[in-house]
Amino acid sequence: MDFEQLTAFRRELHRNAEPAFLEIGTATRIERELDGLPVRVLTGRAVQDLSPVVNFPSEATLDEWAARAVDSGVPEERARYFRDNGTALVVDLMGARPGPRWGLRVDMDALPMRESADAGHFPVANGFASTNGAMHACGHDAHTTIGVGLLHRLTDRDFAGSLRILFQPAEEGVRGAQTMIDAGAADDIDHMLAVHMAGDMAVGGVVGSFTGGLATRKLKIDFVGKASHAAGAPEAGRNALLAASTSALGIMGLPRFSSADTRLNVGTLVAGDGVNIVPSSAVMTCEARASDDEVVDELVDRVRAIAEGAALAQGVRVNIALMGQSATVAPDDELIDLIVKAAETHREVTEIVRTQVLAGSDDANLLIRHVQRRGGMGAYLMVGAGSPGPHHSETFDVAEESIPIAIDILESLLRG
Repeated sequence: MDFEQLTAFRRELHRNAEPAFLEIGTATRIERELDGLPVRVLTGRAVQDLSPVVNFPSEATLDEWAARAVDSGVPEERARYFRDNGTALVVDLMGARPGPRWGLRVDMDALPMRESADAGHFPVANGFASTNGAMHACGHDAHTTIGVGLLHRLTDRDFAGSLRILFQPAEEGVRGAQTMIDAGAADDIDHMLAVHMAGDMAVGGVVGSFTGGLATRKLKIDFVGKASHAAGAPEAGRNALLAASTSALGIMGLPRFSSADTRLNVGTLVAGDGVNIVPSSAVMTCEARASDDEVVDELVDRVRAIAEGAALAQGVRVNIALMGQSATVAPDDELIDLIVKAAETHREVTEIVRTQVLAGSDDANLLIRHVQRRGGMGAYLMVGAGSPGPHHSETFDVAEESIPIAIDILESLLRG
């Protein structure tokens, strides 16, 4: 794919942005772009176990986004397939010589937010802004394009080993990577990579790997009480809202740790039936983050204790479910050296930073850790994208000339 083709594909993905687990049109478009290449494409249950997913999109929501995908031009048959079987893809390309199996995670999902409609916003000015209530505000359209472009670059198979690209849904909310791990998609990888556009770094900048970051757990907590008349028989009720609100205050009041950087947040709380009814139900979502994996597990244990205690005090039942998770990342120096060496060979690369601390959370870290625990190596490449707005903002955008730079580096890395 030349630059014009890469740009056209990226803009098509950007225009048709889709949220977590709803990347139906995106998956279909990836499949289309790989048609005729010497690759093996795996989909469905072979690459993704969706059975444990909490808050998976409803049937109505799946139908809505499948219809949108068809309206945007993808074949109805393939839209129905990805709607019914999950949107993850794994693509294998064999090299011509013996060598390691390389893995590359590229995420596909957009954020559930509206893109800027300002006439000066580059996607608006060039006719490819999303208008469907989802937005590629973190560069995942570029990541997907990098994965597809790399496969096109390597079709001569003139490299050692093999390449497996994991086109992952649902990075936002850190829910998608574990579904692919559970299906065994990362079991046989020797060198696990991820790539991310760095919006706050100028085009030409490269970071050999993220390090550290925040391990996180996203929780959904359901409180089930008993309704009663708030005036006529309040003693007969069991107040789920009180249990939830007590929990929210307790969670936010948890002590921070001296041994790690920690974050806690109660994100949503939906409860109650009516103004004169003792609330019989409440649903709360919250998250814990920490720069140490053991600390985040301890925080989650304390969150559980708070919720269970508040439920006991109000006589309600509670169920706590894990919605998403990620780990910290500790990249391997040997692999970082190879990335830096590959980046140095390209004149478009004007700045190389060996490592940078990850400020947030990303479930690619789970894939990297999974491979490392099985004896492999891992690292997380960053490529400067020169965005006019910060990540997760309505004005985020990637400078499109950064996409071939990322492909160049990854191609050099695999060819050795």
